[in-house]
Amino acid sequence: MLRPRIIPCLLIKNGGLVKTINFGNQKYVGDPINAVKIFNEKEVDELIVLDIGATVLGKTPNYILIENLANECRMPLCYGGGVKTVEQVEKIISLGVEKVSLSSAVLDTPELITEAAERVGSQSIVVALDYKKTGIRRRYEILTHNGLRKTGFNPVEFARKVEELGAGELLVNSIEKDGVMTGYDLDLATQVREVINIPLTVLGGAKSLESIEDLIHRFGIIGAAAGSLFVFKGKYRAVLINYPDRTTKESITRKMCKY
Repeated sequence: MLRPRIIPCLLIKNGGLVKTINFGNQKYVGDPINAVKIFNEKEVDELIVLDIGATVLGKTPNYILIENLANECRMPLCYGGGVKTVEQVEKIISLGVEKVSLSSAVLDTPELITEAAERVGSQSIVVALDYKKTGIRRRYEILTHNGLRKTGFNPVEFARKVEELGAGELLVNSIEKDGVMTGYDLDLATQVREVINIPLTVLGGAKSLESIEDLIHRFGIIGAAAGSLFVFKGKYRAVLINYPDRTTKESITRKMCKY
């Protein structure tokens, strides 16, 4: 049975856990394996791990780190970063990862979605779209390479294509909301939800558990992902891995309504 998911998102660079603001201002916050151990204890629904240095630096996936993460992780794990080929997708899945996130590569080679889905199953293929408002008219646009490269693609239009090509899930990540904790971009989420039927996860901007509750209440079956909310605590953003306990999580998800 499909249900809303509350998902921590961890960013890694050069093997370390970092957190960003608007895809920049990277702050080292610890060891990713230790974070996974803590999230295991907190019984999180799912975990997203994104290597934000791989594509920009032209690196291939760090299979040793991925295997270590998969071996430690006791919840479904989605990994993304530097994945450009079907063979890399298969390798990552073989290491025990449930889902692989594809991003910049599918903008250049959309058929990669179909080929990967045929090899490992559509349920294991997530397409992540990083976006922001650009230009004088402030229109939504997909960007890649940590927000440094414009693509000219509209995320809503590309979302349709993603589903048609066989992806099992879509992740939309707001660059302008990243790390600022001012609330999710509900406008873009609404536009995307109206044109796709596959599971949708929203990332960027969660400022509190109330943000997650509002998102779930609005959309029902949705993935509510967050980074800063589950890594920092308090106005001084002290590093503290946290996640709602079972009672709180059940209270949040009970308030969902059908979109």
